[in-house]
Amino acid sequence: MVISGIVTVYSGEYMGHEAGIHRFLIILILFVVSIILIIFSPNMVRILLGWDGLGLVSYCLVIYYQNMKSLNAGLLTILSNRVGDVAILIRISWLFNWGSWNIFLLEYIYSPSLVLLLSLVMLASLTKSAQIPFSAWLPAAMAAPTPISSLVHSSTLVTAGVYLIIRFREMLGINWVLYYLSVATMIISGFGANFEIDLKKIIALSTLRQLGVMMISLSVGIVELAYFHLLMHALFKSLLFLCAGVFIHGSRDKQDIRSLGCVIELAPLTSFYFLGCSLALCGFPFMSGFYSRDLILETWIMRDLNLIKFILVLLATAFTVTYSVRLLLVLVVRAGRLGLGVVSIETFLSLGPMRVLFVFAVVRGAGMGWLFMPNTMVNLGLASKIIVFGFVVGFRLLAGGFRVRLQVGLGVYFRSLIEGVVGAFSSSLWWLRNLFVK
Repeated sequence: MVISGIVTVYSGEYMGHEAGIHRFLIILILFVVSIILIIFSPNMVRILLGWDGLGLVSYCLVIYYQNMKSLNAGLLTILSNRVGDVAILIRISWLFNWGSWNIFLLEYIYSPSLVLLLSLVMLASLTKSAQIPFSAWLPAAMAAPTPISSLVHSSTLVTAGVYLIIRFREMLGINWVLYYLSVATMIISGFGANFEIDLKKIIALSTLRQLGVMMISLSVGIVELAYFHLLMHALFKSLLFLCAGVFIHGSRDKQDIRSLGCVIELAPLTSFYFLGCSLALCGFPFMSGFYSRDLILETWIMRDLNLIKFILVLLATAFTVTYSVRLLLVLVVRAGRLGLGVVSIETFLSLGPMRVLFVFAVVRGAGMGWLFMPNTMVNLGLASKIIVFGFVVGFRLLAGGFRVRLQVGLGVYFRSLIEGVVGAFSSSLWWLRNLFVK
């Protein structure tokens, strides 16, 4: 509710010039009502009403600008989510066998049919949370207005699938199928974010990677930490989208990071907020992301993981650092052309909501970690922590050195060709988009 209120205030500034601002706000309120139905309903039928409401309202928001790009993104979004809607309908029909749609009844049922019910819940959650093979719709949904991306695609719609699995955590246990799907989603999204040039899609792929973190935590039974990370991620990722909205709005709707640069001169406060949220995303000490992400990572390492699982988790963690550093270097350090033709890039109405979210993104992790989270004993040796830190730093230096070698050793034509091919491959999420779009 806090994030929804802040985004609504921000939308008054960002969308104030639009003719359909009242229609936009009504659809936004309907979306909040749908997510409240999912949160407070113990009944599968009412959960379905909120679940379908999220899908329908998100489609209306994605196609808000009414052009061909928005239409394609909206169709991809709603068709991907309909798979999960069908799974919820089948689950409701199967619950007729026990005469109740109340989800609390499942704790007292011992039947082989629970495997089918769990599979249907997992399918619905994978579609809504954009896990493999349904990952293509989340970057495409960035065709929606930036305030919608801040609310829908970082803190409410995509986390509804994670929340649904949390509701049915007693049935899940340790699930290695969900684990490998989530790890694959983290690696694919992290790899794609390092080659993406669209600012909003980079943040969307970052969201996809963090959803993989939550799903992995659920798959190995770390439910409390997954929910903790869900709340922390909602705070700093919403602020990242709001900061991106200021950059895009101030540059006359340019989203290509190659045409943006040195935004710290034109938007110093927004750049400061963007830097702080990026550090929280990387798990920088004493930021909100540190208290959830670092605890999850250390708890993973303490589990019974083989070498392949350990390397996959470290690789997915290293990708977060690489694309975050790349985005900061491109936007803040490198000189660009953002200042050409810009009259005003920061306003009081846009800075006010971001200031509130930034305070939450800095102190909320420590507050919730001290007051609400259980006292988790982490007994991790110094060598294990050094291995993680050394792997992440070494991978970043290796990736930077390879990029410099590519720029120096090849000509402009071959370098552009290789970057274009790899970029197209990673932007389509390894051709997953072709499953739903011809």
